[in-house]
Amino acid sequence: MRFRPCIDIHNGKVKQIVGASLNDSGSQAVDNFVSERNADWYADLYKEHGLFGGHVIILNPKGSEHYAADLAQARLALGAFEGGLQIGGGITDENAADFLDMGASHVIVTSYVFRNSAIDFDRLKKLVSAVGKERLVLDLSCKKRGDDYYIVTDRWQNFTDVKLCAGTMEMLAGYCAEFLVHAADAEGKQKGIEYGAAKLLKESPIPCTYAGGIASFDDVALLEEIGGGKIDFTIGSALDLFGGNLSFDKAALYK
Repeated sequence: MRFRPCIDIHNGKVKQIVGASLNDSGSQAVDNFVSERNADWYADLYKEHGLFGGHVIILNPKGSEHYAADLAQARLALGAFEGGLQIGGGITDENAADFLDMGASHVIVTSYVFRNSAIDFDRLKKLVSAVGKERLVLDLSCKKRGDDYYIVTDRWQNFTDVKLCAGTMEMLAGYCAEFLVHAADAEGKQKGIEYGAAKLLKESPIPCTYAGGIASFDDVALLEEIGGGKIDFTIGSALDLFGGNLSFDKAALYK
């Protein structure tokens, strides 16, 4: 079980937001924390602690007035910790290799693959051809609808008809190296993990990282119990780096 640190970038700033509040209209979100530091400061810190496999997430869509500033921050982070960070946000088969050239170890993809409420296998195969499955992470971030969890796209704003379940993970595992799963309704709220979503991840046949709602190290212990130590985790808003109460130094011992 490893701690996977994060660098979330929105409107050209390193931030922590309430995930469910993200809205492309006006580039709006409820901010929990807005950093005065650039992204490379965080990347340097993660490198110093040997924390490989963290996530740089660009939260504005391509075409947004803020996307260029987001990309500049992402470039700083990837350059500071070359080969140590993954990146997601606006990745396609046409630009994926560019992000690897910037220094990313992996690219993280959701919306390009989950399209028209379904899995676009043609696009998925193009991505695998572009970068190789060993450098591709599929983001299976989800929200609950009825009794089940469904993968959501477009910065967690739109539901697909693809259920997050053992069968889906088994099917997709042949195309990628890892899964990243944000429990989007819990993201940024610091009210504990989304138990139902986390429980599903123990069925993953490949490495998997959970994000969303971790507010204490008791939550980390619960996630370890649920997943038998196989599920990695991200802490965002609750971390002292981002204005919270949980010790980064203690989290960094999970590696």
